[in-house]
Amino acid sequence: MVIKNTFLSNTDNASVSLRKLLLESCTLHTVLDCPGGTFQGAGVKTVVLFFDKGAPTRKIWYYRLDPGRNLGKTNPLNDDDLTEFVKLQRTFADSLKSWSVNARDIDKATFDLSGKNPNGGEEIAHRSPEAVMDEIAALDAESAKVLASIRALL
Repeated sequence: MVIKNTFLSNTDNASVSLRKLLLESCTLHTVLDCPGGTFQGAGVKTVVLFFDKGAPTRKIWYYRLDPGRNLGKTNPLNDDDLTEFVKLQRTFADSLKSWSVNARDIDKATFDLSGKNPNGGEEIAHRSPEAVMDEIAALDAESAKVLASIRALL
């Protein structure tokens, strides 16, 4: 099933109930997280949910698809983009782009399925707001000097 990725974490009653039903009555075994542009006309990031009816979910394997380029009408997803996914999904192997979550670890109040990748590499270090503001001020001062020298030429 292809659905907007916000379905995994929306807190409205309908989304929570659907996720609960999915986990309790189906084996959700794979979540393929796709970048924007993967599905023509969707306009948003999507996920593909792979599940079998009949038995509750015990473990979910996640894979974050990253083809290394922007996808769209003139640059669609191709078979090569899915090679690693297909290979790893056979055994549900962990990698930098894939990981597993035990269903018992999912919050029973929200049934949030937006699993965070524990193998995703290093944390991004964000600059402080003060550092950003200092850089903006320095760039503004530099721009003012350039504008003043241009005015002098007029």
